Amino acid sequence: MSRRPLSLAARSTLATGLALAAFLGATGFALDRAYYEGAISVLRDRLQGYVYAYLAGFEVSRYGKLIPPDPDKLPNPDFSRPGSGLYAAVIGEGLRWDSPSALGRDLPFGARLAPGQTQFRGPVPTKVGRVYLLSQGVAWLVPNRGEINLTFHVAENEAQFERQLAAYRRTLFGWMAGLGVALLLLQLLLLRWSLSPLRRVSSDLARIERGERERLSGRYPPELASLTRSLNDFIQSEREHLARYRNTLADLAHSLKTPLAVVRSRLESENGSLELRRDVLDQVRRMDEIVAYQLSRAATSGHQTFAAPVPLAPHAEEVVRGLEKVYAAKNILCEFDIEEGARFYGEQGDLLELIGNLLENAFKWANHRVLLTARLQIVRGARRPGLELIVEDDGPGIPEDKVALLLQRGVRGDERVQGHGIGLAIVQDIVRAYRAELEVDRSPELGGARFRVRLPEG
Repeated sequence: MSRRPLSLAARSTLATGLALAAFLGATGFALDRAYYEGAISVLRDRLQGYVYAYLAGFEVSRYGKLIPPDPDKLPNPDFSRPGSGLYAAVIGEGLRWDSPSALGRDLPFGARLAPGQTQFRGPVPTKVGRVYLLSQGVAWLVPNRGEINLTFHVAENEAQFERQLAAYRRTLFGWMAGLGVALLLLQLLLLRWSLSPLRRVSSDLARIERGERERLSGRYPPELASLTRSLNDFIQSEREHLARYRNTLADLAHSLKTPLAVVRSRLESENGSLELRRDVLDQVRRMDEIVAYQLSRAATSGHQTFAAPVPLAPHAEEVVRGLEKVYAAKNILCEFDIEEGARFYGEQGDLLELIGNLLENAFKWANHRVLLTARLQIVRGARRPGLELIVEDDGPGIPEDKVALLLQRGVRGDERVQGHGIGLAIVQDIVRAYRAELEVDRSPELGGARFRVRLPEG
């Protein structure tokens, strides 16, 4: 099953949505990385500041003992609170000091760095969680003892950093999502405004197909003005061509029928061989019927995009009134079951030929009753509805094995019945011209033949 093509608005929205998602995604990633790098730099500077504060607060006695700063002078009170997530340590040869917050905790404070060397790592996995660690080696000058190499370590649990980063990401992605939705809505509004002339053209064409308008009218943008002019020219050309064609056929009918009528009248009035006159009259009559059939067939316009709708009920009544006069002796009762609003989208002459031949065939074979049914065939998405015509009678019906033979041109159901078998052939020509379907079976209600014609939706 083929996939239904996307509309212009859907294509533009999809393309814009993908481009916008890619752009906002790349922008969000870049901003997130920039913030992450900045936050890491701030964290490193903060830890470096703690190291400098400890360097300023520590003392080493002449005996080589470490003298930590007073608890009130610590760079952050969390260094005195166990499990606070902020830890410090000082390590030297034979020397070690740990902040109260680091006591009893297995932290990676064992590295010893050369004087002047600084190392920043993280996040480093530990038993108390992942931490960011800054280490700096210093050479401490002790009177009467010379230099002592010490390494200052400061570590901070990543929880605070991750909370800060998560809060930023929530804010960033929330704003990005809101901005994306706002831009998509704006794009939809702009598309709706930009494509409104195309929707107006489509709506005007649908009105023309339904017969509510004659041509495209109104002011269109320059990009569509040429298209609408071409469509109007095409519609006008189609109508003028059809009018010329019908006029030519009318002239042809007049030109052919008049000489045939003269020949017939002369043969009927003048003396001569009775057998010759009978044969010639038969042939003239045959020629006259063939001309009528060919003209009817040529005049069938077929499916038209911009055909005006023809109401069905009044034309059906007109046809039936004529047939009731022709078959007055049979006293046929013709009933209608025509849905309100049933219309034929095509030429009026084609409609009269179609229902006229079907009803004439029904009157010819019916005993007492004929039923004409017309129903609209509404399909969602179609510009105009289809039409189903059903003609039934209470006659003898048509055997299934003779349906195909009967529909052949020139074949009659019964040679004793007047006619030359071209009526149903005309029906078939009209059915083909309008891309319709013709079914012949037995009427379940009346018992005779049932002819069903389904004209497709537009």
